[in-house]
This record gives sequence, structure tokens and C-alpha cells, in this order.
Amino acid sequence: MDAVAMFPLGSVLFPYTPVALRVFEPRYLTMMGRLLDEEDPEFGIVLIERGLEAGGGDQRSPVGTMARILQIEAGAEDLYVVAVGGERISVDRWREDDPYPIAEVSIIPSLVWDDALEPLRREAERVVRRIATLASILGEGRWDPDAPLSDDPVESSWQLAAIAPLGEYDRFRLLTSTRLGGLLRALIDLSLEEEPVLIARAADAREGDDDDPR
Repeated sequence: MDAVAMFPLGSVLFPYTPVALRVFEPRYLTMMGRLLDEEDPEFGIVLIERGLEAGGGDQRSPVGTMARILQIEAGAEDLYVVAVGGERISVDRWREDDPYPIAEVSIIPSLVWDDALEPLRREAERVVRRIATLASILGEGRWDPDAPLSDDPVESSWQLAAIAPLGEYDRFRLLTSTRLGGLLRALIDLSLEEEPVLIARAADAREGDDDDPR
């Protein structure tokens, strides 16, 4: 690909999943203005490994996702942008900001579905929805645990990765998967590792409620 506009974030964007952004920095307002001149505006999102989203000077991950703009609404001094994840990208080289980040990227091949993976995909959905429900009860879920999935098995696998209540490092590991079976197995394993942590938090919350004299 040619050089593309980039929007480093403190979170991972998976293919086939939506992202909502509040854009307020002048450099990114300029970026969105330029993108809107394009027929099919899109930009790249990569995870900030160290540093802050605002102000620059961050350290960025080498793998990200293209985001296609679906909707933009203008506020008084900012923009609200809704986009959806597309192809995964590998950053080959960062260019000088103009005034926003720009990178030369390569497309990462899409993961390939095999019907033999369907039992594993169903197991991943069962585990993820159960643990995402627990996270939601604790007020820690970022997605509705009952959110509908695409009928396409590749798309639904990425959507399950988005629903899973995992930290950004684990989410980045999933993003770099080279095989769909590996993605699903890692998704199950990481979710099961998170389950006892959430159960312990739920138990602590119940004990706190029992100790409340009110």
C-alpha cells in the first residue's frame, strides 16, 4: 500500500468490529478533513505500547488494522467518528508527521477458514460469552456479551476476540495470529485464564456488600 494516515490508540482494533472515536487534537482534525476528500476514506489504527494518545511521543506497535470511516458528526470543537476494522496491516516505516502520523504499511494476509474449525469456533463463542457476561456483571465489559455475530465464520471469530474481556497486550497477541485455529485456541485459553480473576473480583464485591452496614 501507499503511505496511509495513522491514528495510534491505547486499544486494539480487530477486523470486522466497530470503533467510535472522539477526535479533538488539531492534527487529527486535519487528518479527518483530508480523508473526507477521498471516495472511501480509511486510516490505520495501531496500539500505543508506551505513552499517551494525546500529544505524540508514543511508542507504537508494528501491527494494526485499517479502519474505514462509516460516519462523522461534528461537535463544537471536535468530531465523533465511527469506523469499522478492515484488513490487518504491518508497519514498514513511519514517515514524518504531516501534521498527523503517516506510515508505509503492508497488508497482512487474511486468515483462512476451514469447516473443521467449526467445533472450535463454537467452543470459543461459548467460553467468551460466559466470561464476558461475568465481566459485564462486574461493570468491566466493553461489549454486550450477547452481541450478535456475523454469519461469516472468519468475521465472527474476530468479533469474538473483541467481545472477550481481555487486556490490550492479550488482544494484541490475538491480532497477530497467523492461523484462524491459533486465534480461536488462544482466545479460549486467554479467556479461561481471565475467568478466575473475574470470579475472585465478584466474590470480593459480594463480601463488600455483606459488610456494608446499610
